[in-house]
Amino acid sequence: MSHFINPFTDYGFKKIFGQEVSKELLIDFLNSLLLGERVIKDLTFLNNERLPGDEDMRAIIYDVYCTTDSGEQIIVEMQNRTQSNFKERALYYVARALSEQGQRGRGWQYAVKAVYGVFFMNFTFEGEEAKFRTDVILSDRDTGRMFCDKMRQIFITMPLFDKDERSCTTDFERWIFVLKHMETLNRMPFKARKMLFERLEELCDVENLPAKERRMYQRSLDIYRTNLAIESYAKEQQEKAWETGLAKGLAEGHAQGHAQGHAQGHAEGRAQGLAEGILETAKKMKASGIPIDIIKGCTGLLPEEIEKL
Repeated sequence: MSHFINPFTDYGFKKIFGQEVSKELLIDFLNSLLLGERVIKDLTFLNNERLPGDEDMRAIIYDVYCTTDSGEQIIVEMQNRTQSNFKERALYYVARALSEQGQRGRGWQYAVKAVYGVFFMNFTFEGEEAKFRTDVILSDRDTGRMFCDKMRQIFITMPLFDKDERSCTTDFERWIFVLKHMETLNRMPFKARKMLFERLEELCDVENLPAKERRMYQRSLDIYRTNLAIESYAKEQQEKAWETGLAKGLAEGHAQGHAQGHAQGHAEGRAQGLAEGILETAKKMKASGIPIDIIKGCTGLLPEEIEKL
């Protein structure tokens, strides 16, 4: 087993950032994230389960949900797997926290505190410019000036952080380096520069975990690794489908091309072959027990199409 816990597991992430006994770690990280904007002196953890307002709504369970000494609400989430509509989900989380500040009675005049959503992503957004940190605010489209400061989203794309230990020059970069590499570290870096990392070392040392917590961590780690294995398998199957479909499509397109015209036959055969390859991959993934949302993300098929396979 590794020397330090894996912060990408559900247990590990909440162990670092979601406990009252270690809230100084979360405060320090958030201050490094918001350096030059504001300073958080204290925070209070809130119930991370938000029950639906009516039976047609769904409950939300945040990884970490807290309020600062100034009243701002902060949601901190770790998302390991690519997920359909993740941007919309993140927006919904922040909007839900805003709407819950509404008060009954005529005296309330829509005075709300700012809500921050901080989203660690262990994947990249497809089809977008590769960017490690993305800050989303409400701004004027023409001037770029902030229109309202009550909603803020910060997306941190962990795979795009490529600095080594010596290259980290800010506390924020040091935090990201430690979180990204923690499971493979034999020692906790930056302790000489920042005393708080000694506390982090103590908290995250697997040998320091009580027996019950170690079992909880092991279960969380098993789930994390299983999901990685499923995604890796799904990706391999998708690549095979594309290769098989392309080869079949080219062959059929070549044959059709003699009768119908090479260009048209090539295109039609390639499309047909790719479609058949994707369907075959989806069948294998479903038969292997892979969740429908993962199959959907890998193949682009609709849930109802997958159900019929």
